[in-house]
Amino acid sequence: MSVILAIESSCDETSVAICDNGKITANVIANQTIHQNYGGVIPELASRVHQQNIVPVIQQALIDAKVNKKDLTAVAFTRGPGLLGSLLVGVSFAKSFALGLDLPLIAVNHMHAHILAHFIEEPKPAFPFLCLTVSGGHTQIVLVKDYFDMEVVGTTLDDAAGEAFDKTAKILDLPYPGGPLIDRHAKLGNPLAFKFPEPQIKELNYSFSGLKTAILYFIRAQEKLNPDFIKENLDDICASVQHSIVGILLNKLKKAAQQYQIKEIAIAGGVSANTGLRTALTQYAEKLNWNVYIPAFEYCTDNAAMIAIAGHYKYINKEFVGQDVAPASRMEF
Repeated sequence: MSVILAIESSCDETSVAICDNGKITANVIANQTIHQNYGGVIPELASRVHQQNIVPVIQQALIDAKVNKKDLTAVAFTRGPGLLGSLLVGVSFAKSFALGLDLPLIAVNHMHAHILAHFIEEPKPAFPFLCLTVSGGHTQIVLVKDYFDMEVVGTTLDDAAGEAFDKTAKILDLPYPGGPLIDRHAKLGNPLAFKFPEPQIKELNYSFSGLKTAILYFIRAQEKLNPDFIKENLDDICASVQHSIVGILLNKLKKAAQQYQIKEIAIAGGVSANTGLRTALTQYAEKLNWNVYIPAFEYCTDNAAMIAIAGHYKYINKEFVGQDVAPASRMEF
C-alpha cells in the first residue's frame, strides 16, 4: 500500500500530484504567466513564483485526492534536470515536508518521469519499447528495457526540437510560449508550401540549429522582397516548419525502430502534445505496423503525475534518498 505525494518544479510549472497504489487521484498544476512579458522563462522569477505557489498547490492536491497528510507513505520530487532555483524550491519543500511527517524521500529524474507517464493510464507499452522524448531542452530516442533500465540511443547535438519551435516563433514575432501557436496556425496552412533542409546527421542523433538558421535566413530574404510576407503567409510558414521538424524527428525514430527491430513505439515530453507530431506518428504506425503510445495532453507537459508514477515504482523497489539530497540542474540519464 502506498500513497505518494509528488512535487514537480523543474521549470515554470508548480505541480503536485497524489498517487494511490499506482492510480493518480490528483494532479494540480499552477502555470506562470509572468514569463510571457519577457518572451521566455526568467529563472529568478520562476523560483520566486514557485515559492508562492507550492503551499496552495499541495493543499489543493490533498483536497482533490481526499487524502489527509497522515495517510501519505512517501514524498517524491523532481531532483533534476531543470532550472536550479526552481528545483531548489521543490526539493527543499519535499525534504522539510517529509522530515516533518517522518516519511521516506524519493528522488526522480525528470526525463525518466516523462517516459513513465505512459504507465499512468491504459494502454501501457510492453518492454522493450522505443520512446521519442521531445521537450523544450531535450530531444532523445530512448530504448526502454524496464521501468528504470533505459538507454539513450539518439540525442540532439545542439538545439532540441522544442527550441526550434520556440525560436521560430520568436522569428515570426509570436508571443511566448510560441510552440503551441505554431501548432495552431499549422492546422490552417499548407505543410508543403515551403521546404527547409533536413540535417544530415549520422547514426540516430539530431541537430536543429542548422534548421533554425535556415528558417531565419529564409524569412529575412522573403521580407526584403515583401515586408508583409509573414503576415500574409503565417499559416503556411508554420505548417511548413512543423512538417519539417516532425519529419526530422520521425525519420530517425523509424531508423531506430528498424535497427532495434522494435514495434512498440512511444512519445513523451512537452512537444509530444503537438498535434502534427501525434497525427504523423499515427500515420507511421499504420504504414509500419507499430503499436504506438501517446500520453494524454495533461501528462505531456511538465506535471507531477509523471513524478508520482515514477515515485510509485521506486517505492516498490524501496529506492529512497536521505535528507542530504540536493537538486541537480544536469543529471545523467
